[in-house]
Amino acid sequence: MDYISVIKQPIESELEDFVQLFNESLSHTDGLLQQVLDHIRKRAGKRMRPMLILLMAKNFGRVTDATLHAAVGLELLHTASLVHDDVVDESKQRRGQLSVNAEYDNKVAVLVGDYILSTALLYVSRTHSEIVVRYLSELGRTLSNGEILQLSNIQNEEISEQAYYRVIQQKTAALFEACASIGALSAGASEDDIHQAKVFGSNLGMIFQIRDDIFDYYDNSDIGKPTGNDMTEGKLTLPVIYALNTTRNADMLALARKVKSGDVSREEIERLVEFTKQNGGIEYADKKMWEIHAESVHFLESEVTDPEVRRSLRGYLDYVIERTK
Repeated sequence: MDYISVIKQPIESELEDFVQLFNESLSHTDGLLQQVLDHIRKRAGKRMRPMLILLMAKNFGRVTDATLHAAVGLELLHTASLVHDDVVDESKQRRGQLSVNAEYDNKVAVLVGDYILSTALLYVSRTHSEIVVRYLSELGRTLSNGEILQLSNIQNEEISEQAYYRVIQQKTAALFEACASIGALSAGASEDDIHQAKVFGSNLGMIFQIRDDIFDYYDNSDIGKPTGNDMTEGKLTLPVIYALNTTRNADMLALARKVKSGDVSREEIERLVEFTKQNGGIEYADKKMWEIHAESVHFLESEVTDPEVRRSLRGYLDYVIERTK
């Protein structure tokens, strides 16, 4: 199934308006800054986050100018966070192309990230909604805290699902939660409806991140990251955490500690990846995703009345869990 076409169907014209506004937000006349912004625009992605905002607004009312400006503001905030994350993680690739810090350098990446973040604040101010501005500001704080929490997790010896979930709840889950709630808020939804949208968005983010983490155990150039990249960066994700905690294999636990200390070889990472696959790590993470998926279907049945929007959001939910890159 062409999930992306299904997702876009009820919001095609609104999405075109968003893309135009977003491209305008990443335009500048200065030579170097424009070069970097052009580089970032090339990796636009599938627009999953803005599509969720637009769909939620359509579900609870209609897409307004405030919805569009909020969507641009949030996507810019997300873009800035990715530019900064690549500096922190020393990543060389993003969505199949060189990251900004690899193409230019860390100084340029940090400064351009700051410029995009400031632009996000400008666009969200055009919603003329204090609550939307507050939501976006809180999201920025939460994402930053999630990065710091992830760094602290790398530096301590705890290997637990609880520690893993604490990080993604303040990163990917928080981002999708904000998309869903801001979309509902911009359409004038009730407090209860906004709460339900938040839960749905958070669940989407949890599934999205677990699926991303599973990708890291396989070699797929479409994803834009090498196998075991998370471990190279000192991160232990759900599949390997499960395998380690169920087997308590002393040799593999020692390798996991080497991952956290940043003193691990490519060969050792490959051993840990293979160990995870052989001890049910991938199957366990997949099971967790489907449990969250089942919980999310309830929102579609109880809170989404428009058949087209329900079909689109169901396609969104199914795509997030079944995607291959």
